[in-house]
Amino acid sequence: MQKISKFLGLVVAATLTACGGGGGSPGASDLPYTITLKAAKNQLPINIANEMAGIGAFSPFTTALYVEAREGGAPIPGGTEIFGCNVAAGLESGALYYLDGKDEHMVEVDDGKGGTVKVPGAYRSIVLDSNSGGNSFHFHAGDKAGTARIVCTVTNPADKLVSSASVDIVVGAATGKPANVIGTAQVPGYLGTSLNTFGLRNNVVINAKVMDDANQPIPDPSAANVQVSIRPFGASAGARLLAGAQSGSMVQIKTIGGEGQVSLSSGPSSGVILLELTTDRFDNNVSNGIQDPVMQLMAVSVHKAVAAEALSITDTTITVTNGMAFSYALTAKGGVPPYVWSATGLPSGLNLSADGIISGTPTAPKGSYNVVVTVTDYADTPVSKNLTIKVEGELAIDGCDSNVGKACALPAATVGDAYSYTLSFSIGDPAVPVVWTMTGTLPPGLTLAADGTIAGTPTTAGTFTFIITATRGSLKVSRQVTIVVA
Repeated sequence: MQKISKFLGLVVAATLTACGGGGGSPGASDLPYTITLKAAKNQLPINIANEMAGIGAFSPFTTALYVEAREGGAPIPGGTEIFGCNVAAGLESGALYYLDGKDEHMVEVDDGKGGTVKVPGAYRSIVLDSNSGGNSFHFHAGDKAGTARIVCTVTNPADKLVSSASVDIVVGAATGKPANVIGTAQVPGYLGTSLNTFGLRNNVVINAKVMDDANQPIPDPSAANVQVSIRPFGASAGARLLAGAQSGSMVQIKTIGGEGQVSLSSGPSSGVILLELTTDRFDNNVSNGIQDPVMQLMAVSVHKAVAAEALSITDTTITVTNGMAFSYALTAKGGVPPYVWSATGLPSGLNLSADGIISGTPTAPKGSYNVVVTVTDYADTPVSKNLTIKVEGELAIDGCDSNVGKACALPAATVGDAYSYTLSFSIGDPAVPVVWTMTGTLPPGLTLAADGTIAGTPTTAGTFTFIITATRGSLKVSRQVTIVVA
């Protein structure tokens, strides 16, 4: 008989002294036995949070099962250890419970506070008594989707014939569409340089786990469904990925049960190798092009030596541009890798992951920001350092005052004299052209060209105020502008 072990809030297994099919009641009968098995609910949700088994409206992951045997047309006599029931096929997660409160069906577990608490035991097979020809027990869903088949048997003591009945319970549903990809590195999680002389391994297996919307492993694909590539950053020079006959800075692999493996070899430089793992939600296939990418960045540190020097952070200054997507892997050396990173004071729009990747689209005012970054190594040694992040490109039209609440004064003009002034816009992707538009009235004689140039010969004196709008892709900024014509 199998048992399931869980920790704390999860159910912990207890060993039964008697398992298997029931022995039948005392006495002999020439009438045949028949058995039925029914479930109160034939479909349960996936128990992702591993909630405990229970009875009632607040126990959506548990269902009652009712087993009954008859001798001819009447219930079989009562007795002990009459029915044997087990999870026969379909799911390796999920368990059977008595939930009758009897002490022999409870187990003690650590309550996390220095004491113990009793909870119902979880089993893959159980034995039930016969009460008026039947009994009941419970099935509790686990964290895996699929169909569990429950089988119960009873033995006729007269002819020793075994009768059985089964019921199928569907747990959750898998969508089969990738929702996330997670990369993990083989222990110890870091690399030595290819030329290191300290016996550090210079090759490590990277595991890519692909799960669907219900956090279930995606089905085995017919073609490669994960693309792993090395970004040109840090210690990328000389590093390469290996997967069968593939070798280089990018490989494509297939997952089995949602898991795929690729080998990463280091180059001669120490620092950080930044990996990009991508799967395609559209069709779970990257070999035919990636139409709906799901991506994760992963940093693997590379070292010339380990614990030969004190832990330190090497980065000092980083420059970012407002409105442009940004990613950067921080670098530490010494100590005992792997490292865990944290930071305070990051400019708005930027975040730091635990593996040291600063990413996001900055939206902070232009200037220098003093950020405190902390790295903690495997030996729980923390080191902090002040890191300067320079934010360039104000969220405004160049040449205008930083106070967006007042009009931007452009150079003055004179009636009868040629005038020319070209507006500029420094944020966003420079490869995307800026579209300039205007609301209001320019000084008579002046026009706004497609490249942002206001030019012509003014014919009328006065102060003219209007609104200029600069649009670059999804970025759009408007400013009130004034030109004084003397």
